[in-house]
Amino acid sequence: MTFNKTRVAIALLLGASTFAAAQDIPRLANGKPDLNGIWARPYVSDMSRSGRNQTGPGELPFTEAGRLNFEHYDPSTGDYTGSCLPFGLLRAMNSPDPIQFMQTETHFAYLYEQNTWFHVVNLDGEDHSPGIPTWFGSTRATWEGDTLVLTTDGFNGKTRLDTLGHPHSDQMVVTERLTRRDATTMDYEVTVNDPVYYSEPWSNQRVFTLQEDFELIEYSCEENNKSLFEGRIVPPDYESWHTYDDVE
Repeated sequence: MTFNKTRVAIALLLGASTFAAAQDIPRLANGKPDLNGIWARPYVSDMSRSGRNQTGPGELPFTEAGRLNFEHYDPSTGDYTGSCLPFGLLRAMNSPDPIQFMQTETHFAYLYEQNTWFHVVNLDGEDHSPGIPTWFGSTRATWEGDTLVLTTDGFNGKTRLDTLGHPHSDQMVVTERLTRRDATTMDYEVTVNDPVYYSEPWSNQRVFTLQEDFELIEYSCEENNKSLFEGRIVPPDYESWHTYDDVE
């Protein structure tokens, strides 16, 4: 009986703590959590691994096509990021530079310091896809309680997930979940579902921290990119980006 009472007391305390934290979350006039701000995020060079402020799944569930693609990836034979092409949604989210979220009652936007990229999402829950594949995909938004859920597809398949080079196809669907934990921290979870390169969906979790008295600065990959100008970086060969027919 004493044990049960202790468990109930702990549960009540945890519930009260969660409720207090929820009350501490800044909110917009419509009652939704206010995710506005500039956020510091961990540099995730390898989405499979765990590290400071990020937790990966460990060994990734490659299909045979995924394993071959990853094993034969060599950025020295064609580095798309060094060539200043768009990083793509996940590799941009994995970058170490700060990111600004801008949110109204109708729209949510990523403002990346990296190359001054942006990605805007309509919060009406509808599909606003342009009907053509893109670098950052097309995103639909829903709310699950205080968690903003962003589901993105329509990728062109020309990017990598992270610096290490984990692949994805144009069939990938990405689900991001943003939950403001309190006034200064946010939980971010991303799930990759790509049946071409992975046998099952897998996820990575990390923590973002609000940066006060901070502004994004201008960033241009093209400016003074001597390795590209002098030929040490070559553009990627997209003709063989996804196929390895010559591999025995």
